[in-house]
Amino acid sequence: MYSHMMVGSNDIDRSKKFYDATFAAIGGKPGIQDDKGRLIYMHNGGMFLVTKPIDGEAATPGNGMTIGIAMESPEQADAWHAAGVANGGKAIEDPPGVRDGGAMKMYLAYLRDPDGNKLCALKVV
Repeated sequence: MYSHMMVGSNDIDRSKKFYDATFAAIGGKPGIQDDKGRLIYMHNGGMFLVTKPIDGEAATPGNGMTIGIAMESPEQADAWHAAGVANGGKAIEDPPGVRDGGAMKMYLAYLRDPDGNKLCALKVV
């Protein structure tokens, strides 16, 4: 259903440090920068982009928006979370761990990137 996800950033270099580290923690490669200055990450068949807003306004996080990133294991989610915190991200919500969603149990870890975008590492357990 989805082709890609894109978030805005006010500091592409700061975002590159954060996203390079979080994607490396789950086996991804560093982002590449295109001729428009956007960062592009390709991993597990998905594409994630980071850009300055094209309207020239400041980047702001989407209210109510969460970007979920599939994990292979709880340990991978923990590595992703630790890499994010160590590279300018902020741990939010409950600490990483199992949550009972009623129909399924999920291992979740939440971060805000340096621009405030909400991210979630998820592994159904």
